[in-house]
Amino acid sequence: MSYQNWAGNYTYGATELVYPENIEHLQQLVKEHSRIKIPGSGHTFNSITDTDGIFISLRKWDRLLEVNEQQHTVTVEGGITYGELCAALSQTDYALHNLASLPHITIAGAIATSTHGSGSENGSLAAAVEGLELLDASGELHSFQRGDAEFTGVVVNVGALGIVTKLTLKVVPAYTVKQFVYENLPLNQLEQHADDIFASAYSVSLFTDWQQPSFHQVWTKCREEDGASYDGLTDLYGAAPATTALHPLQNMQEQTQNCTQQLGQPGMWYERLAHFRLEFTPSAGKELQSEYVLPREHIYEAALAIHELREHLKPILFVGELRTIAADDLWLSLFYNQPSVAFHFTWHDDWTAVERVLPLIEQALAPFNARPHWGKLHTVPAETLKQQFDNLPQFQQLVEKYDPQGKFSNDYLETYIRAN
Repeated sequence: MSYQNWAGNYTYGATELVYPENIEHLQQLVKEHSRIKIPGSGHTFNSITDTDGIFISLRKWDRLLEVNEQQHTVTVEGGITYGELCAALSQTDYALHNLASLPHITIAGAIATSTHGSGSENGSLAAAVEGLELLDASGELHSFQRGDAEFTGVVVNVGALGIVTKLTLKVVPAYTVKQFVYENLPLNQLEQHADDIFASAYSVSLFTDWQQPSFHQVWTKCREEDGASYDGLTDLYGAAPATTALHPLQNMQEQTQNCTQQLGQPGMWYERLAHFRLEFTPSAGKELQSEYVLPREHIYEAALAIHELREHLKPILFVGELRTIAADDLWLSLFYNQPSVAFHFTWHDDWTAVERVLPLIEQALAPFNARPHWGKLHTVPAETLKQQFDNLPQFQQLVEKYDPQGKFSNDYLETYIRAN
């Protein structure tokens, strides 16, 4: 039997898919097999989770284990998705600080690949981690807490160190969110007002197909402390408020029911922070994705550079999205030591065409030291990528410590991560 990722663009080499029942069974599997990977929810688009050995799925490990009211944390099993945790937290007075566009991804997988939501003051999803439990290649369990010497190295681990069996996340008091969408923001407003635009709400996303010098939609997710934007604006730097619910893809307006509710209708954090509803499970998706992260100070110049490529993008791009993310201190984080902006591209399912365009994008963004998302499609040379992460040599030491024989490795990790 062959196994594919969510988008169907990648067929894995795994020979078997095993669902361990408990930690003892998991340890036994790790000791018995020489090549192992954890596929998570399959929302990676490249070979980072591939293996020629066995897949071990933790999807049955989906419980909220503890709510610590003194520490303001929750501890979860390694296979739980954000949607499942949101459902559990909805029965408490707590919330997560942010969510990605889709709530259907596993928490461990999202954190391992430096996945993020949006908000200039909001860290990535990995920034919420306070502790984790890791099973190494020998079958030994290790516990890491914030403040430990290796903590900032093991959180964004790209699957190279072992299996994350538990995670402890920081939570905040539950809050409500109103979502407003605005239409047709001129691109040139980013020259003087980028910081103000992205600070206008708790979470802000700009959508464009890059064919016009404007963003066709701005999605703002507002908390009460956002001030005037919590009740909606009549003008957002030239963008007008939408009067009907919208889908970020201009040719999919008949499917707005799949999107989280807009038009300022208040809802709980888990009903608004993602772009798509928890109850909407996306089908295997006939799309490809790429994303590049760069210092926030270069938003305008980078946007101009991408706009110049519009004729190359036109035949194969569904939509592009810009989001801002706060800096963190995690070694392999895309946001390590830099307030960032992420340029996201959702492509038609045509890898041959996308593969021709990606080098053009990477060349256009090279002056801004753009880092590619670990779990998405790119063609950045290995030596270029390695130079973008100052702590890679220290991370390679962790790899040698916890997986010296490369049990959790594959071609992707051998190319981009492990010492040559």
